[in-house]
Amino acid sequence: MRKTLVFQLVAIAIACAPPLPRVAVAPPVNTAETEIAPDAIADTLLADVQSLDPTIAVDLRYATSNNFTGAPLPGYQANRAYLRREAVAALGRVQRDLRTQGLGLKVFDAYRPVRATLAMVDWTERVHRPDLLKDGYIASRSRHNLGLAIDLTLVELSASRELDMGTPFDTFSTAAHTANASGVAAVNRQKLKAAMEGEGFLNYDQEWWHYTFNVSNPLRFDRPIR
Repeated sequence: MRKTLVFQLVAIAIACAPPLPRVAVAPPVNTAETEIAPDAIADTLLADVQSLDPTIAVDLRYATSNNFTGAPLPGYQANRAYLRREAVAALGRVQRDLRTQGLGLKVFDAYRPVRATLAMVDWTERVHRPDLLKDGYIASRSRHNLGLAIDLTLVELSASRELDMGTPFDTFSTAAHTANASGVAAVNRQKLKAAMEGEGFLNYDQEWWHYTFNVSNPLRFDRPIR
């Protein structure tokens, strides 16, 4: 009888006690935003886009002086375009489908070492163009660093001639926004968009050439392009 009374009193005390305060749980750390993966991991996760389909043209602008900074960027040591392996497989399917139309892809940039992104930011400071960061044309943290972004255009396979897209690559103005085109350029931008989005790439609407791909485990890399 006494035990029953004790249990009843304990139950009443628990019921009347104030609720325990909620403990704040920190969000999981996103390695892609805070750390740089070792080069050995980059070697296992990144693949050369031409290793799957050598008909994809590569003109890696940041490995040359033919880019908005006027000089090669750190980390670009060869004209080779890398992406995460999942993205390379999807890009190969895009090229295969375009080939039936007599078209193909030409890559201006793909995986970008972190050091190159930092050099771009430094350039904006030297030339007093902070607006390029503010307006979203240059990113201080880029999905290119994850091997999940690619800059590219369409070419005629027979002549390797670039299709008219209305503006050159890396035009920092609203004219480069994907929807801001008319006539042949508008048609060509939509051809590229349909081909890329058909295999899971997403267009950045401020740059007709820029597409991204998603994977479940993104990582940042600073491995040089060799």
